[in-house]
Amino acid sequence: MGKTVRILFLLFIGCTVSVFAQNQKLDATSISHFKLDADEFIGYDSFGFSYQIKNNVFSKVKGNEVFEYKSVSLGNITKVDILNPLKIVLFYEDFNTVVLLDNQLNKMTEINFSQNNIPIVVPAIGMSTQNQLWIFNTLNQQIGLFDYLKNEYKTVSTPLTETIKYYQTDFNTFYWIDKKNNWFSCDIFGKTTALGKVPDFEKFEIINNHQYIFSKANLLYFKDISDTNSNTVSEIEVLEKTFDKFCYKDQILSIFTTKEITNYKIVTP
Repeated sequence: MGKTVRILFLLFIGCTVSVFAQNQKLDATSISHFKLDADEFIGYDSFGFSYQIKNNVFSKVKGNEVFEYKSVSLGNITKVDILNPLKIVLFYEDFNTVVLLDNQLNKMTEINFSQNNIPIVVPAIGMSTQNQLWIFNTLNQQIGLFDYLKNEYKTVSTPLTETIKYYQTDFNTFYWIDKKNNWFSCDIFGKTTALGKVPDFEKFEIINNHQYIFSKANLLYFKDISDTNSNTVSEIEVLEKTFDKFCYKDQILSIFTTKEITNYKIVTP
């Protein structure tokens, strides 16, 4: 085999392997579909309630049960955390303020971080454990925990060196992706772990410390970094050609378009 032919053959094999690795398919079966009059769909809780925002009114709905909450003085809702449906977090970034709601959306407490003894400016927040909130404080570029019963704040991470592009929290972990698409995690004890680099994305959702779903150009993909083939990215085939948001919980992928939601059953490896 001549040198030129051998090079072309190797390039063909390389391209074939690359295409195969990037175009695995993940089965998605449509299981329900319904209309939704909302500006933003937040997600579901384990009790079957859906959460959404319409005209800056936050609501939870299941059948004929409807609960609503609105603050007329705090501006637009920036972030909603329904990780604990008994203590829901509403964040109003313009006023550096968080509101905690009970399961009927009654206000339990309101915290203005600008009035705290320790100055805190919060662009990122989430529910943690033991009456604590995850906080990213831009004044020191550190991740911390805020005890909302004791009104105490402590930093747990070293200062971040890059801007946060995306973040997500669970009770024990603060995940973030920086502007260079590097993925990290920080636990409640301050242990920071580099989880690798993620592809360029438009929307992103972390499933756990080694799996995530992301969208790019209105296509959805699943990635498992523990896969022995690090190039494998599986496309999730859904009916929607465009969508505003997706969320994943308990093997249910919800796709929110302008006025409707479609729920798909997918089984990740």
